Amino acid sequence: MGKIKENSTNNINRQYIHECDLTYAVCKIGGRWKLLILDKLKLGKLRFSELRKSILGITERMLTLQLRELEKEGLVKRTVHAEVPPRVDYELTEIALELIPIWSMLSEWGGKHKDLIKTQEIIEE
Repeated sequence: MGKIKENSTNNINRQYIHECDLTYAVCKIGGRWKLLILDKLKLGKLRFSELRKSILGITERMLTLQLRELEKEGLVKRTVHAEVPPRVDYELTEIALELIPIWSMLSEWGGKHKDLIKTQEIIEE
């Protein structure tokens, strides 16, 4: 793989993201599925199949990719049990548990915002 140019836009953006704590945090938990996966794990350990069933619309491949990223970022702990058939549990790490009140507040804000937009659309009709 080639060397990234030091003054490329992509490299400058990457540096800025790592300097801004808020942007950095959003990048770690952003995307379509990550917060939903983390939210499903807030009550405790879940097996892969339990997670898959609890998240409508996610494919097995996408769940696998997202769990790998969350594990790499230190937000999810994966435990493999030496059983036949193999059993794998996923749970939140300590640092991920600190996010629960934050995403709960974000969810509350999202509900208020959706209601506000719906109200505005009704008034405009």
